[in-house]
Amino acid sequence: MKKVSLDSVKAHFRQWNREQDIMEFETSSATVEQAADTIGVLPARIAKTLSFRGEDDKAILIVAAGDAKVDNKKFRQVFGFKARMLTPDEVLENTGHMIGGVCPFGLKKDLDVYLDVSLRRFQTIFPACGSTNSAIELTIDELYEYSSAKGWIDACKGWEEGAETQEKVSADLA
Repeated sequence: MKKVSLDSVKAHFRQWNREQDIMEFETSSATVEQAADTIGVLPARIAKTLSFRGEDDKAILIVAAGDAKVDNKKFRQVFGFKARMLTPDEVLENTGHMIGGVCPFGLKKDLDVYLDVSLRRFQTIFPACGSTNSAIELTIDELYEYSSAKGWIDACKGWEEGAETQEKVSADLA
């Protein structure tokens, strides 16, 4: 299954001649922390894809920064219903990807994808590519285009504190 999922993502990126840019690792990149360690970036720059039950039970995907957590109140304001995550089986059934490799590319079903504003503070981010040991570096604009995102939303919390620390670290390094 892992290979099929990665292959569907490679096929997806072939449209832009970017399939060769997918990185495959010897170690796991299934969690934000593992991916950040493997790639050598801050965990916040890992673009995690979260799967929710939408209206009429159609799944929706939200891609957010690695340090962001879904804010139930904001989620309800954006979508008009309560945030309910899919089970691992439902995620696989809807996306074709297993937990740890879920991404908004090469999806099994046509799903609505939204990008959280927590990602906008970075020039490039690293979403998974369908397996628990893959990723690709994309600009924010590329992520928007390649994921066929419906739009930007503000549905997460917890990352703002990280953004302030990030700015301070960047300023100290400059």
